[in-house]
Amino acid sequence: VARWEHKTRALSQVFGSPHAACYCLGAVILMLNCVRSHCFTEAMKSQPKLEGLDCHWAYYLGLAVLAVGTLFVISSFLALGFTGTFLGDYFGILMEAKVTSFPFSVLDNPMYWGSTAVYLGWSLMHASPAGLLLTAVVAISYTIAMLYEGPFTEEIYRQKQKGAKNK
Repeated sequence: VARWEHKTRALSQVFGSPHAACYCLGAVILMLNCVRSHCFTEAMKSQPKLEGLDCHWAYYLGLAVLAVGTLFVISSFLALGFTGTFLGDYFGILMEAKVTSFPFSVLDNPMYWGSTAVYLGWSLMHASPAGLLLTAVVAISYTIAMLYEGPFTEEIYRQKQKGAKNK
């Protein structure tokens, strides 16, 4: 959807502005995340627990992983803002410069890895083999997304710099 918007600007036209379109897409992404999290939790609750993980140390490890993941997700959002988080660059809403402060100073794509850590922590806390498997699916999905999103976003900013130099 974001690449289609970047190519056509159709959502920006429908919603009257790139900002309105980006906020609407962001709202849809957030709602889909709620559905995914609900389905994830229901899948864990409906499956048997893994006995080896059904103990205090695994629960507290899961809680720590969940806390670190939440820290990465929230700090990423605060560093990028709403439009930076929800593909604003595809709508032509570009940041002045690449964000290099925490958590981006610690790892690339902290929103994706933080979200994955939240699911991993939740799975460990619930001793859920289904949750661990679904966490792997989330990690693979995010890895594929990063392979497509990273180079495309870099190209958007390369074009921005090229345009600035030509002025």
